[in-house]
Amino acid sequence: MVEGITITELPNANVGLLRLLQLSSASLPVGGYSFSQGLEYAIDHKWLNNESDVESWIQFVMQESLAQVDLPLLLRLIRAVENNDAEVFYYWNAYALACRETYELRLTDTAMGEALVRLLKSLSISLPAPLPSDSRSLNKVEYSFVSAFAVAAVHWKIEVSLALVGFLWAWLESQIAAATKLVPLGQTSAQQLLVKIGDTLQDVIDTAKKVDDDNVGSSLPGLAMASSWHETQYSRLFRS
Repeated sequence: MVEGITITELPNANVGLLRLLQLSSASLPVGGYSFSQGLEYAIDHKWLNNESDVESWIQFVMQESLAQVDLPLLLRLIRAVENNDAEVFYYWNAYALACRETYELRLTDTAMGEALVRLLKSLSISLPAPLPSDSRSLNKVEYSFVSAFAVAAVHWKIEVSLALVGFLWAWLESQIAAATKLVPLGQTSAQQLLVKIGDTLQDVIDTAKKVDDDNVGSSLPGLAMASSWHETQYSRLFRS
């Protein structure tokens, strides 16, 4: 309580902001810190050697992967949840998983998705029920992290543009945290990178908003190879 005002009495926009901070926090128990998404191999094999290299890698992945896949899908999944359209929700959930180019990248997505789904259920937040006629309902549904994020964003009434920022920021912070250990970067350099790359997030989001249904997708061979080779890397800090 601050000056006699409780959290529940704050304006809805401010409550949504608090929930966005919660959803985007590095302390959210979804295990994103366990995965480097190809970054560890790229640094270990000297593809990236310094702060500038890391900045270029992250910027490229944001523009050519997140802006083309994750953020456009987040927009569509949020809309499906808002419309209570389970068929569309599970279509784009399956689409998200199909876009993961390696086993490791898919594992990153499903492990974080499963963890967030468990958290949402513990908070009594429901996910769209699979359609009875859908063959997916006969098996355990795998949830993409972006799908679970969409459910949380809608339930907590987080404005769509802010949800996009939060999703992108959580990914960026995780990548820079990994680079801090792997390059290694000092804490000051890491914060400088967050500021520099953070200033470009709106451009990434603007790009994502222009992607139509037929063009959702991306292929980054270098990232895919780094992710695949990470599995047999001699020494690893991050999960594969």
